[in-house]
Amino acid sequence: MKQVLIVDDEADMALAIKESLKRCGFASSVCSHPREALNEVNLTDFSLIITDMKMPHMNGLEFLKEIRKRGIFTPVIVITGYGTVENAVDAMKLGATDYIMKPFSFDSLRRVIERILPSEDADIVAVSPQMKNLMSIIREVAKSDITVLLSGESGTGKEVVAKAIYKNSIRADKPFVALNCAAISESLLEAELFGHEKGAFTGATDKRLGKFELANKGTLLLDEVSEMSVPLQAKLLRAIQEREIDRIGGRSPVPIDVRIIATTNRDLLSEVKKGRFREDLYYRLNVFPIKLPPLRERKEDIMPLTEFFVKKLSQKMGRAFQLSEGFKTYILSRAWEGNVRELENFIYRTAVISMSEVLMFPTNEVNSLMQASNTGYSESAGAFNSGVPGKSQTFRGDNNGVPKKSQTFRGDNSGRIKDMERDLIINTLKETVGNKTKAAQLLGVTVRTIRNKIKEYNISEEELRLRG
Repeated sequence: MKQVLIVDDEADMALAIKESLKRCGFASSVCSHPREALNEVNLTDFSLIITDMKMPHMNGLEFLKEIRKRGIFTPVIVITGYGTVENAVDAMKLGATDYIMKPFSFDSLRRVIERILPSEDADIVAVSPQMKNLMSIIREVAKSDITVLLSGESGTGKEVVAKAIYKNSIRADKPFVALNCAAISESLLEAELFGHEKGAFTGATDKRLGKFELANKGTLLLDEVSEMSVPLQAKLLRAIQEREIDRIGGRSPVPIDVRIIATTNRDLLSEVKKGRFREDLYYRLNVFPIKLPPLRERKEDIMPLTEFFVKKLSQKMGRAFQLSEGFKTYILSRAWEGNVRELENFIYRTAVISMSEVLMFPTNEVNSLMQASNTGYSESAGAFNSGVPGKSQTFRGDNNGVPKKSQTFRGDNSGRIKDMERDLIINTLKETVGNKTKAAQLLGVTVRTIRNKIKEYNISEEELRLRG
């Protein structure tokens, strides 16, 4: 949670600002004297300082001048009354980030802060009305300890939203622990959730805390909770109801205090009717349901998301990527059935293999490398389709990277394709520090395919090190 320092000799004003900051999701400290504040800024790394202009012994300008002299360049908002606009201008010259005039409302203060500090929800792109509404809901639900059930198709960003709720909550300075219920076998999932005592079963050589205890006082994310077996659902229900867990092999219950956020890509109510999910657990988790819209229903977000991912990749790879008009046209033509995750992975693959900083419309060679991305790809046509059900289109890029309809790619460069595929695999493994599972996820293929390609292209560990 971001820390804000309030410097104001008026106790009532300082308290009002402190309460306003709390509503914005910030923790704050109050100093009634600038001298005291100077000591605080030396001890604590504040994200923002809000100081009054008129204070005895040392005014806001002198305080600002002093912290800048000490090499502290934390953003500063100066609060000034009517008739002291000249002082506000002076403050800006001294390096104040912004100022606000008395009297001011909570909303005006919030707007100034939002201009200065990057949002805790920076990974969420919200341009469409659906996402703007979702962000409002997230900020409100974050203020309470209510259990949240996030539902939506795979790749819609459920875990990102869960983290946004956590970061804006009163538990933001406590642990955030995530458990993917679909990624762990049933025999191991119980131990992951509840932990075990030493000697509880064969191989339990030490006592181990489960996710519930690791998340104590914080937030526990149960990702894809619908994949949990019915017997284990009963134990989860008891833990949520009783606020205590039983370690495997334990003799007594362990009290826990966690906020639960669960996600699913299934219709849980339908799963209940089919007998695959407990009805009582469903109602325990579905206290505050939030459904995330698929990307095809919020098309206004596609290009801002693309720009966001390109900017992130540019920073990560040290390359100043730009988008050609053809690339933009292509991006907007796709249905993105894999949602945000598919879009991000596609941009990643394109950037990794791109010989230029300008990302162009996919050529025939790139198409051949991206057959793993099944959504929108027509192997028989050798080109991507339009993403519109029942309407297949093929494209060709012109010299500006602008796709043209009703034309297919031509030319056989199989040798170069293999070289490019080899480089793609090497670069992806380099990005994932040799993690084949993560590389497979990014490329949209299985781990077995990665292993087979490494063998096929004779990619050695030494070569990966040399290329890194």
